[in-house]
Amino acid sequence: MDEIIIFDTTLRDGEQSPGCSLNTAEKLEVARALDLLGVDVIEAGFPISSPDDWKAVNEVAKILTRPVICGLARCTKGDVEAAATAIAPAKRKRIHVFLATSEIHRKYKLEMAKPEIVRRAVEFVKLAKTFVDDVQFSPEDAARTEPDFLCEVVEKVIDAGATTVNITDTVGYSVPSLFGEVVAMLFRKVPNIGKATLSVHCHNDLGLAVANSLAAVEAGARQIDCTINGLGERAGNCALEEVVMALKVRNDHFGRTTHIDTTRIVPTSKLVSRLTGMHVQRNKAVVGENAFAHEAGIHQHGVMKEPTTYEIMRPEDVGLTESKLVLGKHSGRHAFKKRVEELGYALNEEQMERAFRYFKDLADRKKEIFDEDLKAIVQDETQEIPETWELVSFHTSSGIGTIPTATVRMKKPDGTLATDAACGDGPVDAIYNTIERVTGIAARLTDYEIRAVTGGKDAQGEVSLALDIGGRTVRGRGVSTDILEGSAKAFVNAVNLYVYEAGKSRDSEGRGR
Repeated sequence: MDEIIIFDTTLRDGEQSPGCSLNTAEKLEVARALDLLGVDVIEAGFPISSPDDWKAVNEVAKILTRPVICGLARCTKGDVEAAATAIAPAKRKRIHVFLATSEIHRKYKLEMAKPEIVRRAVEFVKLAKTFVDDVQFSPEDAARTEPDFLCEVVEKVIDAGATTVNITDTVGYSVPSLFGEVVAMLFRKVPNIGKATLSVHCHNDLGLAVANSLAAVEAGARQIDCTINGLGERAGNCALEEVVMALKVRNDHFGRTTHIDTTRIVPTSKLVSRLTGMHVQRNKAVVGENAFAHEAGIHQHGVMKEPTTYEIMRPEDVGLTESKLVLGKHSGRHAFKKRVEELGYALNEEQMERAFRYFKDLADRKKEIFDEDLKAIVQDETQEIPETWELVSFHTSSGIGTIPTATVRMKKPDGTLATDAACGDGPVDAIYNTIERVTGIAARLTDYEIRAVTGGKDAQGEVSLALDIGGRTVRGRGVSTDILEGSAKAFVNAVNLYVYEAGKSRDSEGRGR
């Protein structure tokens, strides 16, 4: 069989991650997304664990018709019956029964001997078969189970009616070469192995869940248990997005396909992240913010010429519209110019050079430069208002029990420097009072607004204001990572606009006479 069955356990094992609890409505939202993603089997929960979990599994079973809906059960009568009733409305249903088989679990957790393990496994697989035709059995901690005993358990549960046998690396202890050999051994030594689908369920305690799952596929496994964003107990499970894209990108090696619509991977990842509150690390494979990001100049130049130089998959394959050229302090003129032009701006060489210098200065203060940052830079460069007055430097002092003061140095229209100081109700007011003293232009602030240009603590703040100068309203705008600097720049911008418009008005009157 060339196709790999994708068994998603985000709603069961994924939800068991500390802090990941989902209510019924949220589970339904995730289940619908998994359906659209093309998941073959959805393990919707552990019905016996709580009334809410039973209800969630039952609701998922009612609304989805394409995927198999699965409920988890221990080898107890109550568990199996709860799973059976919860998934009863499903068009396609499965009960997943599990029982630990490793020596350490037999001795310390179950306190059972090998014969009792085999007996209970067979008994409850048979019980599950009275409710559904599709039964999955997992020998918990299979990777640490004695090989001969594992073979015995697998053979007996298949004889009892298990249609899928799920080989688990419950604590993420195995490594790819050894885990692949476990799967290969089962194919060699279990005489009835061809009557069931062999599946794997790998945890990520050593960061090897995906690698172990792929090794199992190479050895003959045809189902992979996984979760969105790799959620799960402790360090999580095999990440669906990673294992699916590995099979797709390296189809030349694995020769296996899935039913997953990979263009829905990123939207599904974001949904699960939002609902669970478990944020995806920036450098996570496939769905992390940096997965298709390039900051180094040499990488950016290569990607612009030929994406495959540094991207082994296309962003659109996983649901992104394009790769993200993260402009930072290591970026070069090529990447900066290209992105400015893509944003629809046409700058002459002088403007581009000034904008690039400001970009580099900003990049030293910010980790990333976003499109809105670039727009702010370019808009400052392309505005037609001459910089009659130029802000050179400023210093403020304020705090509880002190009088806010500001010292401002500006370049005057004749090119000379002027410095003055003033007090105010706060640092911004002190800056504005000082600028009025330096320029000799009295202004009344009638509107003042701050907004973040982008997200993050290092975001640029955009200050927009309106001044009443001699009965004329003029607006100014300033952008900076320092909100006081942005406020000062906005005030100076408005003053320059007033001077510019006043000059144009005088010229017009002169021409009229």
